[in-house]
Amino acid sequence: MTGGIDARPAAGAGGNTARRTDPGGVDALAVRGLAVRYGATTALENVEFSVSPGTVTAVAGPPGSGKSALARVLLGLRKPTHGSVEAFGAAPRTPHTVNGVLVPRGLPAKRRVRDHLLAFAAAADVPDERADEVAALAGLGDETRTRIEVLGIGEQTRLAIATALLPDPRVLILDDPVDGLDPAERGWLLELLRRHAERGGAAVVTGRSLAALLPAADALLLLAGGTAVYQGTPAKLRRGYPDRLIVDAATPIALATHLAARGYTDAVIRPDGRLAVAEATEAVIREAAAAAQVRIAAVVPDPIHPDRVLAALTDRAAAAPRTPGGISGVLSPFAGHAAVGAGRVEPPAPYGVSR
Repeated sequence: MTGGIDARPAAGAGGNTARRTDPGGVDALAVRGLAVRYGATTALENVEFSVSPGTVTAVAGPPGSGKSALARVLLGLRKPTHGSVEAFGAAPRTPHTVNGVLVPRGLPAKRRVRDHLLAFAAAADVPDERADEVAALAGLGDETRTRIEVLGIGEQTRLAIATALLPDPRVLILDDPVDGLDPAERGWLLELLRRHAERGGAAVVTGRSLAALLPAADALLLLAGGTAVYQGTPAKLRRGYPDRLIVDAATPIALATHLAARGYTDAVIRPDGRLAVAEATEAVIREAAAAAQVRIAAVVPDPIHPDRVLAALTDRAAAAPRTPGGISGVLSPFAGHAAVGAGRVEPPAPYGVSR
C-alpha cells in the first residue's frame, strides 16, 4: 500500500497550524518508490511519502518493520535498492541539510561530553560555542566533564540528539529516540520537535510505540514487514478507530437497529456478543434501548490506546497475503477493530490526541 503523506496541517484540524512552510513550496523530504533489500531479505518495499517544512512525521511499527532501514536511507548511510530520496528538491548532501541519530547511538564511552561535542563541531565546521549551546539545549550543561559511559540511557540519547543538532540541520531524523527516556525527557524531546518545526524545519521520528510519538506528529507512516499499512494524519486514523462504549444488551441486533435509525450507524457486535458503539453517549444508548424494549445489563467504556491500533494494523498486515506491490486487500477499520477488541495491549487508555 503506497501513497504520499500530506504532512501539511489541515485547516481547522487542530494542532499547531502556524508552522512556517517553505516559501517555494518544495518538500523538505520526498521519498519515491523506496525499496531496500539485504540479499534475499526485503527491509522496505515501495514506500512513498513526503514531508513538508514545518511538520513532524512519525514512523511507527514493530521490530523488523523497516524503520531503521528507512532512517539509514534518509540519512544517506544506505543506498536504496530502488527508488529515490530528495531533500528540498535535491539529493541530501551535507549534515546542514539532513542529520540525525541512529540506533545504536555510536557514542565513545571513554570520551567526556564536551570533548565529544567539540570533536563533532569541528567535523561539522561550526564554532566551539555551538557545542555549549546544544549541551545546554539537551539539559547536559552540568555534565560536560562527565564521561559518556557514566551517563544514563536517557542522557546518552539526549547527547546523541545534541550531536545531531550541531550543524542546525533543516531536516532532523531520529531513530527510536523515545526508548529509555523518562517522562520529563520525553517532554523535552516533544518540545524540541515542536520548536524545530515552528522554525520551518522538518523531522522524521521513528519508534515502536505509536502513543509515544503522537503528541508531536502531524503525519503518520505505519510500517509492517517493510510496507506501509497506514499513511495520513492522526485525526484520520482516530476516525477509523474511535473510542467506544461496550453494551451488554439482551438483543444487541435490535439495539443496533434503533441506534442506526437515530443516526448512530457505527455499532459492531463483538465476538462475545456485546455491542461496541462509537459516537453515541450512554444516555443516547439507554434511550434507544428503552424505545426498542431491549434490556441492558451494563455499559462500559472501551477507550482505544494508540498502540492497540498499531497492533491491529500490523497484525492484520502480517497475516495478509503479499503481492509484488505490497500487501493485498484493504485494511478495514471494522476488521481492525475486531482485532483491537481482543485487547492485545493493556491497560487501554484514551487516544489522547487532538489532531
